Amino acid sequence: MPESESTSLTPRDEFQQEFGRSLEAGTFVSLTLNQPAKGRDLPAKQVVRPVTVRDELLLQWTVREGTQEKHRNRSVTESRECLSRILPDDYRQATLSTTQAEWQFRQGKRRDLLQKHQRSRPAPEVNHNREKQYLIPEGTPAPFLVELGVMTPEGRVKADRFRKFRQINRYLEFVEDIYRLLPESGPIHVTDFGCGLSYLTFALHHLLHVIHGREVELVGIDRNESVTSRAAEIAQRLGLSGLKFSSSEVSCHIPSTDLSHITDSPLHLAVSLHACDTATDATLIWAVQAKAAVILAVPCCQHELAPQLHSTALELFQQHGILREQFSSLATDALRSAALEAAGYQTQVVEFIDLEHTPKNLLLRAFRRDVDTSTDARCLQARRQFEALKTLLGVQTLAIEPLLPPLN
Repeated sequence: MPESESTSLTPRDEFQQEFGRSLEAGTFVSLTLNQPAKGRDLPAKQVVRPVTVRDELLLQWTVREGTQEKHRNRSVTESRECLSRILPDDYRQATLSTTQAEWQFRQGKRRDLLQKHQRSRPAPEVNHNREKQYLIPEGTPAPFLVELGVMTPEGRVKADRFRKFRQINRYLEFVEDIYRLLPESGPIHVTDFGCGLSYLTFALHHLLHVIHGREVELVGIDRNESVTSRAAEIAQRLGLSGLKFSSSEVSCHIPSTDLSHITDSPLHLAVSLHACDTATDATLIWAVQAKAAVILAVPCCQHELAPQLHSTALELFQQHGILREQFSSLATDALRSAALEAAGYQTQVVEFIDLEHTPKNLLLRAFRRDVDTSTDARCLQARRQFEALKTLLGVQTLAIEPLLPPLN
């Protein structure tokens, strides 16, 4: 049973390091702490195992008190901090089991010891209640997720990236809901505005091209050239056909013809996630002018409406910053929804769970109807509702207004 040969780290530090590595690599099986320090009123043993609760990977700490077991779920970060505090001050011995090896730490009288056993263990079953069926399943490597550091080459989701993995799959569920509305044959043309680091852009390409086996022409747009250059390099390295990136500014003050270099084909799906403030309005205007068949938009950081609220009927909302902010955000999205309806789209507003920004956002889903917006009753009603709400709020102008067809 060989001892660790590391000289730059103490046995305790190396044990902590191996614990962290196993969590990052997705090879962690269990952690056992025993031999409480003398004079400490502690359980004789604590056992730590991975569990999944509401689709989030946690570590469950278990202790036995009398005839009962008590459990406490901690995040990966909290668990690493906890182990750092209690070893070896509270517990003198610890065993780390991974799928490749077993590490044993012991606090000795003269020096601490760290020993390693080479042995293979199966990966643990981490489902807490029921298995979640993801569109991109864990255990099957997705090249783009491996490249972006979410998965290991073996298809294991890294512990500190499980929230991102869940977010990606949740996003794909929304796209899957509207897949039936996309063309049944031929290439699918998609534009992703404000693609940022492009996790979701790559995921969208994977869903359409790999899972559904469709030919895809997908363009990710972001004003940050360094971001789009990096994404383009990854796409080229992975050999992802039909995926390209463009560094462009989308503004309410730039006509759609300025973006004509992006695509000259019919636009089937336009996506805009977290375009800040009026950038969401700009992408909606461009998508409507491009006659996008389906639009998915998740707005954020909405600051345009709040400074314009002058209606005395709304003074109560304006007395409290948080109420003013949330009311303005909801009113902005209501106006956007009405504007899309007036422009000939069937619009739905649903909750979008996002783990990277605010806990809950709204998703605007819009489906183009083949109607004459100047005569269609639904369009005209939405136009009247837009103007009525705008008047009630005491608002003069809004960035979304160029989307509206003219009143007769």
